[in-house]
Amino acid sequence: MPDVKLPFSREEYTERLVKVRTAMVKAEVEVLFISDPSNMAWLTGYDGWSFYVHQGVIVGPEGEPIFWGRGMDAKGAMRTCYMTVDNIRGYSDDYVMAADSHAMEDLATVIAERGWGNHTLGVEMENYYYSARAHSVLSKNHEGPIEDATGLVNWQRGVKSATELKYMRRAAHIVEKMHAAIYELMRPGLRKNELVAEIYRTGLMGGEDADGFFGGDYPAIVPLLPTGKDASAAHLTWDDTELEPDQATFFEIAGCYRHYHAPLCRTIHLGTPPIDMLRAEEVVLEGITDGIEAARAGNTAGDIARAFYAVLEKHGVKREGRCGYPIGLSYPPDWGERTMSIRPSDNTVLQPNMTFHFMPALWMDDWGLEITETLRITEDGPAECLANVERKLFVKE
Repeated sequence: MPDVKLPFSREEYTERLVKVRTAMVKAEVEVLFISDPSNMAWLTGYDGWSFYVHQGVIVGPEGEPIFWGRGMDAKGAMRTCYMTVDNIRGYSDDYVMAADSHAMEDLATVIAERGWGNHTLGVEMENYYYSARAHSVLSKNHEGPIEDATGLVNWQRGVKSATELKYMRRAAHIVEKMHAAIYELMRPGLRKNELVAEIYRTGLMGGEDADGFFGGDYPAIVPLLPTGKDASAAHLTWDDTELEPDQATFFEIAGCYRHYHAPLCRTIHLGTPPIDMLRAEEVVLEGITDGIEAARAGNTAGDIARAFYAVLEKHGVKREGRCGYPIGLSYPPDWGERTMSIRPSDNTVLQPNMTFHFMPALWMDDWGLEITETLRITEDGPAECLANVERKLFVKE
């Protein structure tokens, strides 16, 4: 649309579309239906809180992508996407939360109208936004074969452009301010909901760089800040209880700008930490240093994990699972790109301007310790940390 203010140039959107179509040919997919809102935004600019109903972007063999969604959200597409109005399609509200019909019937009709009804259709089967019923209905109404194209678009997003990195640096600046505000406020007796209110306020107020003021966006994950034994669990949020002395709270948060994320975790102990936590801090910091050193172009994602786990093994610390993942553009419910992982078995070769959340946290029986970094793979040398927050276990007496 001519009067739409896009977050990226038309040329960048064109380059992205070429990448996706090249991947489609390799995957033998003739038409692609994308339901992940992050992929929709990356390809078209669409930006709306409408992913609770069925919607998506159709990529055919040629021409512009097609936005397909609820009728009332077609206007949102006209205000945020670059495509012409002919390539923005809205379906009737009669399909919304209907037991006797389904929006995928309309999607199949739109695809058939373009002459693609018997083409091989790729869909994102392993996706939060594509339900079992949606797949069942679409399979009955699309004449051609349907293949799993999960991750096809996600993998094209790994190497970030200059503009994407600018947005992530802004997000990193925001998360720096968020952690500074947390440390300033932390005290026994403070209710957690009050602390979360300040986290949100600081994140949304944004910051300023050489190009001027910028406001923050809503992150794809809410703040996670469990305390004491609760911090032995990785994904608890908050309540209205008061912070207590002699306990540690980790903060898993991200700065966010135009949906681009810079996650950063730090842990604060109110009072003197126990000796086992201080020893764990030393091990984690050593492991992070070695992991960042291994995070070089030409190495693999697995090299980062092996460097970190070698330190843990040397010190007799046991930990399982992955310790990081790629990040960038995302919508709820998570900020990962859902492609490669920082785990020993992942042999994905690192390329300059890939970005990761290096997440070497420890969750023990009675406490948790999270000290993490958002990394950019550089052209030559170890990875760059996008945020500048002192890397340590913070102690506040």
